[in-house]
Amino acid sequence: MKRGITIDDFLKPLATNPLQCYLTNTLQVADVVEWVLNQVGKSSIWQTSFSISEEFLRRLYFISKSGRVETIRLVLDFKATNKTLRLWAFLTQVIEHTYLADNHSKVILIRSVKGDTVSIITSQNLTRGNRMESAVVTTDPQVFQTFLSDMEDLIQNHSVPLSELFKDKIDNA
Repeated sequence: MKRGITIDDFLKPLATNPLQCYLTNTLQVADVVEWVLNQVGKSSIWQTSFSISEEFLRRLYFISKSGRVETIRLVLDFKATNKTLRLWAFLTQVIEHTYLADNHSKVILIRSVKGDTVSIITSQNLTRGNRMESAVVTTDPQVFQTFLSDMEDLIQNHSVPLSELFKDKIDNA
């Protein structure tokens, strides 16, 4: 985030603001994920994106290391495979389950161990950029459940489980 600006300049507490949005070049999606986890506590995360960057992975690593993440599932696009493979060693240290699919969506679902749910629908890939990006953040349970159901279908029926494929290759080498 830019110096002198806080996430509170764009988003208000989830408990009193269950539906929010922004359009800015100031916030990064990792800022929003961390902000949500600070409010709901330890959580499981489902993410879809076209691609992911080392910088986002680094942020997610430190967020996970702080004990706020139970598990992460990630779906990336087949077309970003070369970039994904360059990050593979780091990716496997941060994210337990990675899948490839025909995917251009950018959705982050967060479910706390207490049962709180948050959905983030964003234009930003899991990268860092200085472009204008938009997002909707909601605690609506129906939005969460709809996206979770669609994401589970994407993972189970329309994706290649990259993490399992690489694990099998390593185990059988």
